Amino acid sequence: MPGYRRFKAAIFALLAVNAAAFVLFGRPTEAVDSIAWFTLLALFELETAQPQRLRGKRVAVLVHAGRLVAGVAVAIAAAGFFYEREWLDAINAALWIAVVVVLEIEVRFLDAVGRHRGVFAAVLGALYSGIAALALVWAWGGEWFDAYDAALWLVAFVAIEINVLQIARGPEPA
Repeated sequence: MPGYRRFKAAIFALLAVNAAAFVLFGRPTEAVDSIAWFTLLALFELETAQPQRLRGKRVAVLVHAGRLVAGVAVAIAAAGFFYEREWLDAINAALWIAVVVVLEIEVRFLDAVGRHRGVFAAVLGALYSGIAALALVWAWGGEWFDAYDAALWLVAFVAIEINVLQIARGPEPA
């Protein structure tokens, strides 16, 4: 698994560069959105890939507080996209929020999700397909950085989904 860890580290590094680019060159809404999503991704990665780190009450409280603040920032940015009439960004934000809701359900309700794995896979497939379609629309419109950013986030969430599936399967037999 060292190769997989390096892969995820590279994805996180690229997303950090993207967040910096949005802070430096994007609209304020894009900057807030990018930083908030990066924070949520990092915290979700911690929660799904290294749950043993959350056993301490203080750490768990900090993680949940961070997720709450980042979630509020995501909602504010999504509302900002609607207000600014940036429809592709608004649709993208809505699709990503839906993805996170499904992933949260997958992590929190393992038994129920296990009984309906096909439904959850289909829903996530549809959501990810919608995001991929947006990436293609951005590319077609010559908005290369937005297309690249959307594609990179898809790869990042596939890595998170692998963590979620490993949680659903349970620990490897010794």
